[in-house]
Amino acid sequence: MKIYQKQIILHYIKNFFIIFLALEFFYVCINLLTTYQKLPESANLQILYTMFQSMYAINYVLPLSVVFAMISTVIAMVKSNELVSLYAFGISKQSFMKPIFLSSLFITIAYISLSFTPFSYAGEYSNNILKFSQILTSTNDLFLKKNNKYIYFEKLDPIKKEATNIKIFNVVDRDILSIISAKKGYYKGKNWILVDVEKTIKPKVDTLSYKGIKVLKYSKLEALKDFRPKIIDNIYKGEFNLSVIDAIEALKFFNTQRLDTSRIRTIIFSQLFLPLFAPFLVLILMVRIPIISRYYNLNVVSFSLSFVTVLVWGVLFLLSKMAINSVLTPELAIMLPILVLAVISIYSYFKK
Repeated sequence: MKIYQKQIILHYIKNFFIIFLALEFFYVCINLLTTYQKLPESANLQILYTMFQSMYAINYVLPLSVVFAMISTVIAMVKSNELVSLYAFGISKQSFMKPIFLSSLFITIAYISLSFTPFSYAGEYSNNILKFSQILTSTNDLFLKKNNKYIYFEKLDPIKKEATNIKIFNVVDRDILSIISAKKGYYKGKNWILVDVEKTIKPKVDTLSYKGIKVLKYSKLEALKDFRPKIIDNIYKGEFNLSVIDAIEALKFFNTQRLDTSRIRTIIFSQLFLPLFAPFLVLILMVRIPIISRYYNLNVVSFSLSFVTVLVWGVLFLLSKMAINSVLTPELAIMLPILVLAVISIYSYFKK
């Protein structure tokens, strides 16, 4: 890596962290002011709420910070005549754009990787603290269907992956073939491990000589493969706040049950592809910044670029909300705009 590229990256990263921390602090302060009266009295819960809200704010703040950092970096180089000096030394515009674009892309990919972790549930945890004064909440009296099985959970803790008083009804052609009852169970690997199990088998009786109901008892029994607790909880509550891994598992589950998968696909596309608008927009806007400040009002230029950034982000955010409510398909609301931005950015990089 050449010296001028290192200097550009350092300048960009410094501006990114300054803008990111400023926007993060602003978001959290506004949120605390609006929810101050609803916060629990416990100082520990207040600190945890602030921490989770800070993590949740990253979803909104980071993509904007990626673009704003580029604007402030390039505008500062234009004002100090650094940019025109680099071009005078024979450095091409593509060579100048590449380190900023790669830096923004690296930051965005690092952010996307967080969607594969429990980071995705930060908003849910903060809401739990606000509503119930606790981070984790259990769900009671769930009754769900998976293939030909009807499943009942008296109490489910999706975070600990534990449940109590589980009943599984195996039904074929409206006829109950067996009932599995367990005092408790926990999710391990890809299966539920049921403890203190009693399995009641009802055979199909054609004559009086057939044996009747058979009752079997097990200390442990595996059941409900790939039936993740977090998927169960969110399906029951009607919420779609999932990590990418859980969302993919939920997509498989919805497909097997022939249910509408538009909301699940919206979650996956929003977490994997929507943040990419930031590095693409960096390329698009960078080529439109003037080289020298003599003939331009840089304050107007920076304001215009910032306004375009917020406008694009707002439109994409609106389209994602329309997709989550099934007004538009996720392919049309998310994938198409990102693909359009990618094509424009490639054109800007090679042609402009």
